[in-house]
Amino acid sequence: MNPGDLDWSSLTLLGEAHIYDATAPEALMERCRDAVAILTNKVAFGEAEMDALPSLRYIGVNATGVNVVDIDAAQNRGITVTNVPAYSSPSVAQHTFALLLHLTNHVASQDAAVRDGRWAAAKTFCLYTDPLHEIQGLTLGIVGLGAIGTKVAEIGRAFGMEVIALVRGDDSSGWVERVAFDELLARSDVLTLHAPLTPETRHIISESALAKMKSTSLLLNTSRGGLIDEAALARALEDERIAGAGLDVLSIEPPAGGSPLIGAKNCVITPHVAWATRESRSRLLDQIVDNLACWLENRPKNVVS
Repeated sequence: MNPGDLDWSSLTLLGEAHIYDATAPEALMERCRDAVAILTNKVAFGEAEMDALPSLRYIGVNATGVNVVDIDAAQNRGITVTNVPAYSSPSVAQHTFALLLHLTNHVASQDAAVRDGRWAAAKTFCLYTDPLHEIQGLTLGIVGLGAIGTKVAEIGRAFGMEVIALVRGDDSSGWVERVAFDELLARSDVLTLHAPLTPETRHIISESALAKMKSTSLLLNTSRGGLIDEAALARALEDERIAGAGLDVLSIEPPAGGSPLIGAKNCVITPHVAWATRESRSRLLDQIVDNLACWLENRPKNVVS
């Protein structure tokens, strides 16, 4: 969250604070031993960790997703859990379209063609390196129409795309066409994922789901890697059963053991940075501090139930 360009002072004003850039599992108990409040992102807290920390009364998740905390265990022990909703919506939506435009406009490969002299050696004013495509008029299918999905829908509409979505519960758009999952797969020229990772959504993009998509369609994922069966997607890309994929997340991060999608045909991957603009991280820090301050004042907000 803070590689050095943000100021921790607003947090340290709330009490004695110990800040660690990263925490290995074997160091967790020693670092948290006397903590009343813990702020965490990827470090998990389950029953065993909570039982070993008798002073613990508050866990602030430095993210929107709270799958790193056993919520039931926390409730049973009287531990308040909060999260930070919607802080990254503009950044993630922006990155979603950066991935899409990479796949349709190929800016990186065109820049490479200029740098390596191919344009200078061309016989005409224009050098074609890759097929280029407009997104106006394409159907944008969205899985999950929360804060990020709604922002993506708005940007898609501004580009002149037809927007459809698979929505569970209410959505705030009021204008996006709701469709069933099979129809979403069949109609989408661009399918983008903005759903939490749950037992129901794990591998929602499966072999059978990919088989229902257009051969010209593009798949985007800036949500959670586990939404996609990565081996199935790699096969679909290799066999050209879909046209391409743009991903900011993988099922295992970092992918130290590799991934079938690294090097896959027409697949661009960024290292889970869609959320990480300075503006987004600054909003995250402000909300983390506000959540903790409100809890200390006995008026908790953004409590996860």
